Amino acid sequence: MAKRIAVVGTGYVGLVTSVGLSDFGNYVVGVDINTRIVEKLNSGTATIYEHGLEEYLQRNLKTQRLSFTTDIDAALKAAEIVFIAVGTPPKEDGSADLTQIERVVHSIADNLDAFQVIITKSTVPVGTNRWIERELTARAPGKEFAVVSNPEFLREGKAVQDFFHPDRVVLGCESEKAREYLEDVYRALNLIHVPFVWCNLETAELIKYASNAFLATKITYINQMANLAEAVGADIHTVARSMGMDGRISPKFLHPGPGYGGSCFPKDTRAIASTGDEFGVDMSIIKEVIAANEIQKERVAERLAFLTGPLKGKTVCLLGLAFKAETDDVRESPAITIVQRLLEQGATVNAHDPEAAHNFKALFGDRVTCFDTEFEALAGAEALLIVTEWNEYRNLDLARAREVMTGNVIYDTRNVLDSEKATSLGFVYAGIGRV
Repeated sequence: MAKRIAVVGTGYVGLVTSVGLSDFGNYVVGVDINTRIVEKLNSGTATIYEHGLEEYLQRNLKTQRLSFTTDIDAALKAAEIVFIAVGTPPKEDGSADLTQIERVVHSIADNLDAFQVIITKSTVPVGTNRWIERELTARAPGKEFAVVSNPEFLREGKAVQDFFHPDRVVLGCESEKAREYLEDVYRALNLIHVPFVWCNLETAELIKYASNAFLATKITYINQMANLAEAVGADIHTVARSMGMDGRISPKFLHPGPGYGGSCFPKDTRAIASTGDEFGVDMSIIKEVIAANEIQKERVAERLAFLTGPLKGKTVCLLGLAFKAETDDVRESPAITIVQRLLEQGATVNAHDPEAAHNFKALFGDRVTCFDTEFEALAGAEALLIVTEWNEYRNLDLARAREVMTGNVIYDTRNVLDSEKATSLGFVYAGIGRV
């Protein structure tokens, strides 16, 4: 049976969740405090770039299963189920800032009437959902509710695909009545035999952090192996491919690069390390991953300077500003640290990204010049630096690049170009972990 759902927060997770749940046949109201965002979404325009998202948004607006509002009280009063999907950014000490979660929980308490299932989609530290239970009990005595932890595992750039075809659905649920509601909400996934992991609240919370921390560790591990491969004359591509053939390891996330970024891995690794400190548990592996990832970003600028000589007065063309391809998200993108270091060394930075240039310009303003095409950005550059693995860069016309550039250095931090072709055209080519 279709449910009446309020999704509080229309950021990356909230918007994809709102659109996906409405496409499952539920009646969904997305809530945001920003009037401009709500108006834009109700007009059928997505506020983030994600392949296929706008199509689903428009389709479900048309069927009137989906709408957006700034009136949180009305949305909460009408809902049988509330998804909390607001931000939990890191504090200076690495712990998660739960200010937005607290505000939503207080609003839920103020509007709680009939039985309601409150589902946390936001990534929150272990123990947060227990706190939500206690807070609702204290603020809405005698009211009936159930708290559920339902962490998201959406890959940016593949979020729509991941919502409709997840590897698993994790549900920290300790109420049989809430479980019945959830089985209705996610019936479409049951029908295609997606595995459901039912567990307690703490287990669900930890699954999210443990998963992201492990993937971050795997990325950092292969980056360090790539650096070693460069030093000893090995080819990291062959190393990684051979490792991935081992069923115990798998080939996923064994792709060297300039370091991980985005809204999840940096925040979640810091948060789980902070949780370990809080409970007196050694999280030294994760702490080393965090430190090594920052070193990897710094290393890119250092190696470029080694290839080109002093960067002062030189123009560097940087292709790729988003932290990964198929998204416009620049949060903690390696490009941020790299550009900061290039500017500090006196370089002029020209840049291009198919989707993320506007977000990057918001951070750097006129200190970085963003161009509409990659060849406009390449014109007059002494060096080309590839930071994001967009498909269009994989097929970059190297002969044309050689014509418009004044220099001949390519540093390919994603190993997407044909190194032999680049060398044959007179480029000084370097990748990560390649001989």
